[in-house]
Amino acid sequence: MDDKENALRNIVSMGKQDAKSGVRGAISEMAEIRRMDTDDLNAKKMIYPGMQQREMLNAFREIRTKLLQQSPSKNFVLLVSSICAEGGASFVSANMAISFALAEHKTALLIDCNLYDPAISDMLVLEPDYGLTDYLENPELDVDDIIYSSGIPQLRVIPVGERRESATEFFTGERMHRFINSVKERYPDRYIILDVAPLSSSTDARILVDVCDYAVLVVPSGLATEAQILAGIDAVSREKLAGIVFNN
Repeated sequence: MDDKENALRNIVSMGKQDAKSGVRGAISEMAEIRRMDTDDLNAKKMIYPGMQQREMLNAFREIRTKLLQQSPSKNFVLLVSSICAEGGASFVSANMAISFALAEHKTALLIDCNLYDPAISDMLVLEPDYGLTDYLENPELDVDDIIYSSGIPQLRVIPVGERRESATEFFTGERMHRFINSVKERYPDRYIILDVAPLSSSTDARILVDVCDYAVLVVPSGLATEAQILAGIDAVSREKLAGIVFNN
């Protein structure tokens, strides 16, 4: 058995704006415009305390626990991408962000980096004026200009933005690196999750993994081959791969 097969067997499966005054990112100041109710959350397939699907809630809590064990003393940037199209990366990234927001003394920031099939905007309470690509193009915009309420306490969202072509140009620029570092340092209590296009359809995950601390790959049941999974592991590097979520 070669190294790649050993790696595959040994990987752990892991089924607007904030106030500009006062302490940035303070949990107590994260007022919501409108909170999602349980009907909203169920319709969007999002986890919440007391939900009937306890297995789903506990699965994401377990993934959160494993990630926190790897980085116990500080926040981190997590990339989530699927092995192939329609793999469920947006579902996993949204619920991963919620799982951190549910934890005591923690908050989360979910960033939509899927320029081709953005899905995170469904979580927004208000129609956004700006998003990630607008910020990367326009030096006059501040980070706070693109952060929006999600309708879920302690969770903020950055939508993808208007211009969605030439992803490589956006994500390889120095402004993207400075943006990620700025958000991570400015909000030390926030865990940052990037929802990224599938590995099979773009090179975005390979590019963005450089600005992330960890990566989680989503494998849809019955839709990915072993060769695709191994290629995905190589794409994000074993050093940064925190685990694989098998999504059915």
